[in-house]
Amino acid sequence: MGRGQTSTEKYLLQLKDCELIKNMDSKTAESFFSLFHKESWPKHSCILNQEKLIYHFYIILSGRIKMYQVDSGNGKELTLFLLTKNDVFDIFCLLDGSKHNAYYECLDDAKVLAVPMEDLRKWLKKHPENYQTILSYSGKQLRMLEDFASNITFTDISTRLLNLLLKHVNRKSQNLELINDLPNKEIANLIGSTRAVVNRHLQKLKQLGSIKISRKKMEIKNLKMLINLLKEKKKNK
Repeated sequence: MGRGQTSTEKYLLQLKDCELIKNMDSKTAESFFSLFHKESWPKHSCILNQEKLIYHFYIILSGRIKMYQVDSGNGKELTLFLLTKNDVFDIFCLLDGSKHNAYYECLDDAKVLAVPMEDLRKWLKKHPENYQTILSYSGKQLRMLEDFASNITFTDISTRLLNLLLKHVNRKSQNLELINDLPNKEIANLIGSTRAVVNRHLQKLKQLGSIKISRKKMEIKNLKMLINLLKEKKKNK
């Protein structure tokens, strides 16, 4: 009988595209994954306690988890990141050890690997060569936040929506991924708008024939049209 697959081998296969571990050798990966335990979080589970983020670090195995902030005055939400398989959080708490003014909610049933933050910091002290990978990952997150802030400040809603749709199109299959089954409220939270405004713009795109909308799914019907609409927006800016 063949040897059964170890937890490390299983996680390496599942997370082969995770930037934090894809360049680790097998020995380093084994010591890394020995720190973690698996948790299952039902859909709509929320992390509202910021203390939890200070004391634990997570890698997503499956499901979508949104990272968002809420205006304490009017309750309006803004989604900063839509995280999925291979993504990690909270990288900022890992680096500075301070509370992070952000919340998390599972948009699907999710499975994550969790590790006490202090255990991970101790491991990094023993394996300092992995700090470069973490800094590189953090830099990409900061650039994404920079692009998000620029987009939400300097572009109108229709341009933001086009950017969002095109960002999540698989160019090979031309399928819309990650956001294709989200309700309009969640789409609105991703671009700093409201459900009613997003619905109006989506209906316009539907009438043009660029997208198809059913009750629980959105599809791209004419990718070239979406690209041209965005080009026209930028030209007339």
